Amino acid sequence: MKLNLEEVFVTEGVPAFTFVKPPNYNRILLDVRSPGKPVILEGQSGTGKTTCIKQILKDLADQFPTEYLAAREPVDVSRIEEIARDRPVGRFVIDDFHRLSSKLQESLADLAKISAESADPSTCTKLIVVGINNVGSNLIQLVPDIAKRVGIHTIAPGGEKEIRDLVERGAEKMNIVIADIHLIFEEVRGDYWLTQQFCQSVCLKAGVMATCDDKIDIGFDVPVVRSDVVEQLRAAHYPAVKEFCRGKRFRPSNQPYFKVLRAIAQNGFSNVDLTELANSDPEVRGSINNIKDWRLSILLESKPLAARSFYYNKETKNFSIDDPALFYFVRHLDWEALRRDCGFREVVENHEYDVALSFAGENRELAKHIANQLQDLDVPVFYDEAFEANFLGKAWTKKFKEIFADESRYVVVLLDKHHAEKIWPTFEREHFAPRVADEHIIPIYLDDTKFVGIPTDIIGVRFRFDQEDPEWRDKADREIVEKLIDKLT
Repeated sequence: MKLNLEEVFVTEGVPAFTFVKPPNYNRILLDVRSPGKPVILEGQSGTGKTTCIKQILKDLADQFPTEYLAAREPVDVSRIEEIARDRPVGRFVIDDFHRLSSKLQESLADLAKISAESADPSTCTKLIVVGINNVGSNLIQLVPDIAKRVGIHTIAPGGEKEIRDLVERGAEKMNIVIADIHLIFEEVRGDYWLTQQFCQSVCLKAGVMATCDDKIDIGFDVPVVRSDVVEQLRAAHYPAVKEFCRGKRFRPSNQPYFKVLRAIAQNGFSNVDLTELANSDPEVRGSINNIKDWRLSILLESKPLAARSFYYNKETKNFSIDDPALFYFVRHLDWEALRRDCGFREVVENHEYDVALSFAGENRELAKHIANQLQDLDVPVFYDEAFEANFLGKAWTKKFKEIFADESRYVVVLLDKHHAEKIWPTFEREHFAPRVADEHIIPIYLDDTKFVGIPTDIIGVRFRFDQEDPEWRDKADREIVEKLIDKLT
């Protein structure tokens, strides 16, 4: 039978000829076939979770109605909410479960418990949950009672035997011999989808578009094929990568998203804990700490294209790239070319913060408002309360010295009599005062108090801070925040 290349090495849908069953395939099928029993399928991106569950449903070929829903699709999320609320009879596959809100996850966990305990499983809601690593244990933590009544299965990346099996099956259907399959395994790291894409590109490079009449041997050069795969993926993924790297409000010096995504790509894992990555990689620690608590979530909320490609859980600090094609693309990006295309400066001073706020406790409300507004506008800000968790166990004196003397691009200081009298503001002043000559200090004059080392002719902002004034926040936005943004950009 003569077959087209795309029918054999399949990059969309379930492969008809090159599907490789994971070792626990029959056990998963058994649980999927059991009425009412909740099933959880977890594993890292690219292990074939979705393909596996679709193949199982195809093999079952039963009459039980099945609905497939993906949490990355807004329309599907609305339907998932209906299921959690109305508990209809049927079998429902919920892919990308980890992308759902915590509240919706909990509702589905409660529904799974009810189904697992049902006296008549054939009349209940059968849930099949698909997600990244640990989605099963996380679900059980929501409803511990279902631990013994739910089927949790992990799909591991393919080993060399599985990848070789896939390639050889496809080669047989194409009537070709692909040499050096071990090189393919080393390149794809057990990723089934990527194996399909890589083999498709190998065939294209050799001019093989359909089953050959006579068997031929095909060789390949990994860097050449890799370049071809990356180029094929560019149109689909480059816009989202660039949008993510440029941040919510682009500035040539604002590179934390670029640095973090590059570190994740170089780290080699599509699902990472940003706190752990920050602790293990000092070069990107500052960038991660600047965005993980606040700004990263704001960016994804404001950029739909990036949000479809990247997932972030602010509570767990878990960042993931669910699409194996996208992860392969970022792993092999020309990051220097991307940096230039984004418009970032070639040489950027190594500052963790664009702004560090120095203030006395009496003016904390004003400082907090300025910090929040700047963060909403995607500015890296040091405001002490926001970073207490990051510096647990460390001495404030050492950290404040580093931040106000070296790690901030500008120090915005709220000057008044309280700043002159208090110990901590005075300590901060001692360390940022030498930077006055470099024009890195931006004073906000709240009264006429004079300060040693800060000349009165430094241009700043004069602001009357009166918490009894119901419009003080609007005035601060106009008179302080907007001017700071102009300065930064």
